[in-house]
Amino acid sequence: MEELQKNWRALLAEGAEVASSTAPLKRSNEEWRKRLSPEQYDVLRREGTEPPGSSPLDKEKRPGVFVCAGCSLPLFTSAMKFDSGTGWPSFFTTIPGTLGTSRDFKLILPRTEYHCVRCGGHHGHIFDDGPPPTGLRYCNNGVALRFIPKTGKA
Repeated sequence: MEELQKNWRALLAEGAEVASSTAPLKRSNEEWRKRLSPEQYDVLRREGTEPPGSSPLDKEKRPGVFVCAGCSLPLFTSAMKFDSGTGWPSFFTTIPGTLGTSRDFKLILPRTEYHCVRCGGHHGHIFDDGPPPTGLRYCNNGVALRFIPKTGKA
């Protein structure tokens, strides 16, 4: 697992433009509205949820890296992804230091929500029904991600 997290750059396309720092990125709501699609804004800035099965990234199988759609911070790799059958892209671990968590009380039971440490964008929730070795499922809104394939075009 540690190897998988440490060697994530091996799946990054040569010359890919991604954020290299986790330093906080501050933008006004107006700036975010200009940079993001309405769907991205709803999820990343307003903590919305896309409909299950609506993202092509749920079925993405190519080697590569998944970055935050808001700020291009690398969050996950294809080697961390698994098919959860939920209709959302799911991962069993993350690139270390890229996500923060908080408790979400929007439903009856509290959930652990996660967000990008750089731009604060909401990505999804963490559940304890994932595969080994972590047993975790990072259930991500596809619209909150951008996929950079190791080779070829996105």
